[in-house]
Amino acid sequence: MNQGRYRIKTFLELIIAASVLVFADQWTKMLAVRHLKDQADVELIPNVLYLHYLENRGAAFGIFQEQKVFLLLLTFVILAAVCYVLWKLPTDRKYIFLKLVCFFVASGGIGNCIDRIRLDYVVDFIYFSLIDFPVFNVADIYVTVSVILVIILTLFYYKDEDFAFLKVTGTKQEQK
Repeated sequence: MNQGRYRIKTFLELIIAASVLVFADQWTKMLAVRHLKDQADVELIPNVLYLHYLENRGAAFGIFQEQKVFLLLLTFVILAAVCYVLWKLPTDRKYIFLKLVCFFVASGGIGNCIDRIRLDYVVDFIYFSLIDFPVFNVADIYVTVSVILVIILTLFYYKDEDFAFLKVTGTKQEQK
């Protein structure tokens, strides 16, 4: 498949994957609002896992509280970076994992971005009490798992030269 058709196919896949993943995120948040807001926590695994409604006006671990504009801009920068990677991504099958990671990062960013735009906060509702982990949501899982996978892929699967496609080259003369 030529690079142009591959790029179009990749962005169509991104739209489909993000639609499904963002729908799942927004659906779980709607359920959290409907069933958890102003209610006692729901204990799923005693002393380990709870459903706990929280309106987060910041980012991960409560940082950047009340910084909506900054967080929206950061999300758009990350989405632009994801699109850049997908645009430059070679057609080689070994990049399928990187492609999937990009889909999940984009979906997580879009899911939380929708909340910030629509509500001025992000709906969080999953609490892992065993290690007193901050309350999170499905979009956060997408992003967190993706970051972990990028680290694993970078350390154990891809080599430095596999990322050469991301390097910005100089002038057209240098590219020849």
